[in-house]
Amino acid sequence: MRILVDCRYVRVGQHDGISRFTAGLVDELAKRHPLTMLISDHRQLANLPALPWELVSPPTSVREPWVARQVRKLAPDVVFSPMQTMGSWGRTYGLVLTLHDLIYYENRTPPRDLPAFVRGLWRLYHLAWWPQRMLLNRADAVVTVSETTAGLIRRHHLTKRPLTVVPNAADALGTPDLPRQRPTGGRLVYMGSFMPYKGVDTLVRAVASLPDHELHLMSRIGDEERQRLTRLAPEARLVFHDGATDDEYAAILEGATALVTASRAEGFGIPLVEAMRLGTPVVVTDIPIFREIGGDAAVYFPAGEADAAARAITGLDAPGSGSAAPRHPSPQPNGSRGRPRPRSCSSSCSRSAGPAGEPRTLDATERRSAPRSGAPVESGAGHADAVGSANGSASESSRSSNPSATRNRCNDPFATDPLGSAPCRARAAARTGSPRRA
Repeated sequence: MRILVDCRYVRVGQHDGISRFTAGLVDELAKRHPLTMLISDHRQLANLPALPWELVSPPTSVREPWVARQVRKLAPDVVFSPMQTMGSWGRTYGLVLTLHDLIYYENRTPPRDLPAFVRGLWRLYHLAWWPQRMLLNRADAVVTVSETTAGLIRRHHLTKRPLTVVPNAADALGTPDLPRQRPTGGRLVYMGSFMPYKGVDTLVRAVASLPDHELHLMSRIGDEERQRLTRLAPEARLVFHDGATDDEYAAILEGATALVTASRAEGFGIPLVEAMRLGTPVVVTDIPIFREIGGDAAVYFPAGEADAAARAITGLDAPGSGSAAPRHPSPQPNGSRGRPRPRSCSSSCSRSAGPAGEPRTLDATERRSAPRSGAPVESGAGHADAVGSANGSASESSRSSNPSATRNRCNDPFATDPLGSAPCRARAAARTGSPRRA
């Protein structure tokens, strides 16, 4: 069977989420079956494994609806795409598409790095469900990354094709030192973009009311957005890293008081898994996907409520916080209600602050994200099954991995075992590599 993987979303220079997802998946899938990568720029090869490749037009080209005419000349049996928008008119091969989330139906602001005409089409595309249905139903199988997104796909009847849930995974950022100590500093870490639905404003306002805490913003950020956030709450202690290598990110995350995220919607939540692997507490908005991933190992607050976020953060320092009830409880995906148990973290928590009387907005040395290798065994196997299904070698029943079945239910957050109970260890062990560093 000749398999082609659409690698045209791999970025030149620095990975974003889809780029890292693609590179990790290709690396793992190639261990199971020979494959050929589809690229649109030779420079993408720097962030991809050393595998056979073919050059076709880019996914943002006006030729995209008919890209299958180029691909079919390569005589593939199956093509896998990490996105749902790959053109399919004129194809003669099996096609597996990936739908990560439905965020932009509620938050229609497109990514800023897209060409103007693509941004316009993006907005039009998300005004109705029928374009999504048309694309997905032209495939042979569809993959998504969470039960939450799968539920939305079914609710809106977006496809008649077999739907497979293959959860994302997180690369191992290191092993925490044991025995573990409660951090002495107030370092809060945010990893993610600055799109409006990410709720970074909520985090900034929350930190403004916490003089003993500082917010480390790890991702690359433009000057205009940096200035806007600084003006939003001048009293907030903000540290802009403007990108970080994996080692730098791991060092900061391991010594943090908590990873914080205020998103109103997500397709998954890789940083949550990364933080829990390191034993760092997780304070996030109470949305279904975070309940699916964080279970009772996270502390929740209502989206958009900075005061509630601040209370959730300060609650981590309260006696007995390891068994405190959620700040804003709601049913978990399996119908149960969990009690968040913040995870332990390292004592190597360093602080940085400007001299008295000077602005407390800090700049970290500019860093570029380094490409990484290592992909999830679990995810690679799941995608291999989906590819086989598209080629007619598997049944149409969806194969799903339910994260709630291995929910983290940890004991004392500062116990010797950083991964808590057996289900917690099993869940972490399954997640051994995947996308990030926007």
